[in-house]
Amino acid sequence: MTRSHHTTWQQLLRSSLIATALTLLLASPPPPSHAATTPPPSPAQAQVSRTHKLPIPWPKGEEPRGAVAKKAEIPDKPWLPGHRGVDLVANPGDAIYASRGGVIAFSGMVAGTPVVSVQHASGLRTTYEPVVAEVRAGDSVRRGQRIGILADTTTLSETARKSPGLSWGARLPNGHYVDPMTLLGPVRVRLYWPK
Repeated sequence: MTRSHHTTWQQLLRSSLIATALTLLLASPPPPSHAATTPPPSPAQAQVSRTHKLPIPWPKGEEPRGAVAKKAEIPDKPWLPGHRGVDLVANPGDAIYASRGGVIAFSGMVAGTPVVSVQHASGLRTTYEPVVAEVRAGDSVRRGQRIGILADTTTLSETARKSPGLSWGARLPNGHYVDPMTLLGPVRVRLYWPK
């Protein structure tokens, strides 16, 4: 093969590779926009640890999912409808506990419903309702410390939340909500050999 034929083959090969690359590039769908594909950060991404505990009295060793009366239905966008927390099985007068230590960010009424919110060092804020508070804004609380009792919704105003049990929510610093059940530590399974 002469030098001119060799150069021609190199040019032809280079042109073919470029044409193939351009065809693949143009035939591929465009990448989705960053905003459309980025889900809300997971608790791990937000430096939220799985060291919370159920805020209601619950038998030690029992599966915490059994405490859920209504699961969280966290919407993809903040303005969409959904259930931004979980409803836990509890009765009026039951003690309610801080799921993790922090500072009481709010203790008062919202639309006729008594609400307590705890700001945690991670930036996460947990909210408990309807809870007759035994704490005030600015108070420090420990994990498992009693913060109030579950209100009797039959005694609340017409505008108040009327669902039974405790509504427990968790919001990240960026405003996204997470299912509070994902904040609980792992369940320890113990297997016993038959006797």
